[in-house]
Amino acid sequence: MSGRKETVLDLAKFVDKGVQVKLTGGRQVTGTLKGYDQLLNLVLDEATEFLRDPDDPLKTTDQTRRLGLIVCRGTAVMLVSPTDGTDEIANPFIQPDGT
Repeated sequence: MSGRKETVLDLAKFVDKGVQVKLTGGRQVTGTLKGYDQLLNLVLDEATEFLRDPDDPLKTTDQTRRLGLIVCRGTAVMLVSPTDGTDEIANPFIQPDGT
C-alpha cells in the first residue's frame, strides 16, 4: 500500500457545476461546486439550504434559505450528487393509506 491517500470520488468533473450535498444531521444544500480537497471539504457558491419540516425533522420542505458562498466540512459530508441529469421520482415502496 502506498502512503498516498486518494479519494473514492472524482469531483473534478463536477467543478463549476451544480451539486446537491447531504450533510450529517439532516441538512441538505445545493450550489455550484467551486473547489474541494482530498478530505472532501467542499466550497459551494450560490448555496441554498432546504429547510426541514418542524413536525418531522427527517423531511425537507419546499422552503429554502440562501446561504451564498459556503464551505462544507468533509467530515460532515454524507452524499454528493449532481443536480443536472437527476429527477425526483415517486417512492415505489410507500403503501396506499387504504392498507
